[in-house]
Amino acid sequence: MKMKAAVMTEVGGRLSIQEVDLAEPKANEVLVKILATGVCHSDLNAVHDANTPIPTILGHEGAGIVVEVGPNVKTVQVGDKVALSWVPFCGTCEFCQTGQVNLCESAFGPMFAGTLLDGTSRLSVGGQVVYHNSLLSTFAEYTVVPEMSCVKLPQNMPAAEASLIGCGVATGFGAAVRAAQVTPGSTVAIFGIGGVGVNAIQGARVAGASKIIACDLKDQNLEIARTFGATHTVNVGEGNTVDALKDLTGGYGVHFAIDCTGNTQAASTAWQGTRKGGTTVVIGAFNPQRELSLPAGGFHRVGKVLKGSFYGDVHPFRDFPLIAQLYLDGKFQLDELVLSRIQLEDINQAFDGFHDHSSVNVGRTVIEFTDRKLDKVAAYATEYIS
Repeated sequence: MKMKAAVMTEVGGRLSIQEVDLAEPKANEVLVKILATGVCHSDLNAVHDANTPIPTILGHEGAGIVVEVGPNVKTVQVGDKVALSWVPFCGTCEFCQTGQVNLCESAFGPMFAGTLLDGTSRLSVGGQVVYHNSLLSTFAEYTVVPEMSCVKLPQNMPAAEASLIGCGVATGFGAAVRAAQVTPGSTVAIFGIGGVGVNAIQGARVAGASKIIACDLKDQNLEIARTFGATHTVNVGEGNTVDALKDLTGGYGVHFAIDCTGNTQAASTAWQGTRKGGTTVVIGAFNPQRELSLPAGGFHRVGKVLKGSFYGDVHPFRDFPLIAQLYLDGKFQLDELVLSRIQLEDINQAFDGFHDHSSVNVGRTVIEFTDRKLDKVAAYATEYIS
């Protein structure tokens, strides 16, 4: 089939809107009509990464409707509304068998190669291969994805909000609820109030934390953090952050600290601001050229846990529907994360916005492929599935 997509044709260049050929799904694959997709800072990183295969269709935060299923697909059927997960899993390896599906290695070879799980692409232009991104490529009208990337959501879940679940929302929520395992009545510090950090705040709130302390350099982000559930804020550029955390917790430090910054200094500060027996979770990706330094004196006596977490330790088939239902029940904020809504033709405007350091970065620009008023499964059944 032919479809419209935004194609990356050069490193650091603008995306171009092209007509692209999409092959039908193979075994264990699903054809999805994209209804909405978020534009993430990771997409900007991919544009400027010399290792990104070219040409490629970026995009890894998407939601849509299942249009066709390949042989052996069992978890979704035609007409289902789905959110897409950029980390599929095999279900059979050591990590999957022990429930750590976020650590499955099966997707990373194909992901870096720009293919689907079988090592081939479903995308082409004029007979020439176009590569996939994160096994999803959501900057397109349609996509073929692995079945294990396709998570069924409630049919009344709006597409724009659903599209955000698959990356920053799930990662932040999981960092608090799954990785840190925040407990009711506990104290939590969140470092880095961006698209992941605000959802870590929400996860801590859902888990019942009594005191949630947002830590960031930007006062604007700290103000936003309060709207998502932060009870206190600390500007890390003013004074001693560790002392501030201890002052807010009776001199002990927080029970849980979650670092979403990717900054090794922030992670060290988070560790030092965590009380004895507490847990510090690092969710941000460090620059591999940097080193993480922690105080060595008395390290064995403080009983702290330092934990790295990939994808917030989430299990997409458990946690995506949970987040969606929390949203539908009015217990999780997603509407506020949609900063603006654009059409595919305007995608480069979203990338331009990343270079404006004064702009709000707590949320996403969302590309919508339809009128929101028509965001009903029944409305698409006739047009796209019949």
